[in-house]
Amino acid sequence: MGHLYALDFDGVICDSCGESSLSALKAAKLRWPPLFHAVDSTIDDWIVEQMIKVRPVVETGYENLLLVRLLLETRVPSIRKSSVAEGLTVEGILENWFKLKPIVMKEWDEDKDELIDLFGKVRDEWLKTDFAGWISANRLYPGVADALRFASSRVYIVTTKQSRFADALLRELAGVIIPPERIYGLGSGPKVEVLKKLQKMLEHQGLALHFVEDRLATLKNVIKEPELDEWNLYLVDWGFNTEKERKAAAVNPRIQVLELSDFSKKLI
Repeated sequence: MGHLYALDFDGVICDSCGESSLSALKAAKLRWPPLFHAVDSTIDDWIVEQMIKVRPVVETGYENLLLVRLLLETRVPSIRKSSVAEGLTVEGILENWFKLKPIVMKEWDEDKDELIDLFGKVRDEWLKTDFAGWISANRLYPGVADALRFASSRVYIVTTKQSRFADALLRELAGVIIPPERIYGLGSGPKVEVLKKLQKMLEHQGLALHFVEDRLATLKNVIKEPELDEWNLYLVDWGFNTEKERKAAAVNPRIQVLELSDFSKKLI
């Protein structure tokens, strides 16, 4: 029996937190210039440091912009526009982002599609003007490049990242070219629907199915779908998740907590 691996990208293959945080800060300054007018490099650095801590809550890239602004409002009360920013901590964001996100979107009168478009344009501009700098702001997790390069399994990328960025990083950091039809990026639909599509393909009949994620919430969405009961589910212990989430996954009979060395062995 052969194997099919559907892999999330950010937090499984790539530690993109540095790049996504810096891109989000650049985009936030374009989106809300008056708020950042008096922000100095000290606050910029503080925001990027805090973004590393709150990164586990991000499901789709545009949320980074919301987090940058929310962190700014917690740090600089004079520009505060959100009712939730006062007294908000990193722990509060980690625990309550699902509830906080719609509140700030409404209070700031923001449009999801516009934020997605802006975030993509900022990244495209950085790629165009400083390709080496953009690439170097990302890193692959140890051993992942070789695992992808020598994989004997059929590998798909299933991510909320825009496909062109995942493709560029795979080529430059891993020396791996994955055919575009095997990269399901932002706009491909919910991950549960992508998994349903993959398991129905004739060429995948008889393969053992594996889905590797760093977000526990995503795996729980898969578990809710009886149609996806055949998938083996893994939460990585090196990505953008918390110790609390890893402990919860460890006691869930459908989920295996996966170590980096085991991941590389599985693909090869």
